[in-house]
Amino acid sequence: MVQKNGSTSVSVCHPVCCGLDIHKDLIVACLIKEKADGTEWSELREFRAFREDLIKMRDWLVEQACPIVAMESTGIYWRPVYNILEETVQVILVNARHVKNVPGRKTDMADSKWLAGLLRHGLLQGSFIPPAHVRDWRDLMRMRRGLIEHAGDYKRRIHKVLESANVKLGSVLVNIFGATGRRLLDLLMERETEITVDEVEVCMRGILKHTKEEIWEALQGNIRDQHRYMVRKYLQLLDSIEREIADLDNQVQALMTPYNPLILRLKAMPGIGDTAACQILAEIGHTLEQFPSSAALASWAGLCPGNNQSAGKRRSGKSPVRRHYLKKIMVEVAWAAIRKKGSYYRDKFYRLRVRLGPRKALVAVAHRLLNAVYHVIKEEKEFRDLGENYLLLRNQSRKLSALKRQAKLLGYELNPIAE
Repeated sequence: MVQKNGSTSVSVCHPVCCGLDIHKDLIVACLIKEKADGTEWSELREFRAFREDLIKMRDWLVEQACPIVAMESTGIYWRPVYNILEETVQVILVNARHVKNVPGRKTDMADSKWLAGLLRHGLLQGSFIPPAHVRDWRDLMRMRRGLIEHAGDYKRRIHKVLESANVKLGSVLVNIFGATGRRLLDLLMERETEITVDEVEVCMRGILKHTKEEIWEALQGNIRDQHRYMVRKYLQLLDSIEREIADLDNQVQALMTPYNPLILRLKAMPGIGDTAACQILAEIGHTLEQFPSSAALASWAGLCPGNNQSAGKRRSGKSPVRRHYLKKIMVEVAWAAIRKKGSYYRDKFYRLRVRLGPRKALVAVAHRLLNAVYHVIKEEKEFRDLGENYLLLRNQSRKLSALKRQAKLLGYELNPIAE
């Protein structure tokens, strides 16, 4: 705040507040109060991280009439504390990168007091913490992503075993785990005698690029019992993971049934299916109350350039958010969206790719898709694709004037086609 003499001072926003320095087994709490004469009074206490001790800390905060608490987002250890405090006091979860203390003065006591001091003067910005039911969706969808990554790992291991056995199945099939590939793998694991071309033809499904003779030739390797044993084990693990993924999908579908209309509106967007819609809602929720604009949401997800200017010069524009689940999801959605013919996002990607390159152009498309997601969720709007010709026709008169000038310089004259 600005005083009459022109000097500035930081005002007190929270006369009573608390800062928590959280560790795995220890929590240091610093409570700051403002006395009647305007002086500051603080009290430091230590608590264990067990539930009974956390309840004692909560009761102590209630007894001291503390309405707000700040703590760092240290790994997973902040969650037990948040679970106990969220219904009693306002909890502000802050990024540790934003509240670094002065070097050389780092202790547990000093950290908690530093947090409390920043909170007292309103200098902390809280992280987005969705409601409990949205956090449940998030845990399930992130678990699903982890299982998919494990499944991909086992698929790569099967590829490796087949290559070591001179089986070139990956050279004749786009996906060796599709309908044709799984039948051929099962045949290869069961038969120790030579496989015939007719048996290969029985396993073939759909339209394939290579003939049955070429596929049969790819199966002629030096496969031994050791290779068969390893591939069988990997396939069993892969089948188990796929069953768990299907069970997770059923659980998520049951939890998100009340929000099916919103999921249907999201699925109207190019690149978004059932899984992607559930992943997006699991990360940002279904209300977006904490995001005042689509720009704030894009900044939180790391899908917009960062600001780094000094001495009038703009330096690297890389976003400070390197890894973010929503960013990864939206980039995957963008990959699918640019493949849809007649879509605005496809046209935008190819226009930007010339100037920015494919990677930056893809992130830019993901940014635009996230803006559309924001309006679909928060404003309850139906998605409407602008179409592939939107950018071409947006400034039609100006583009026609430019084309006429160029044609005139080349000795030609442009005339409209009579309808």
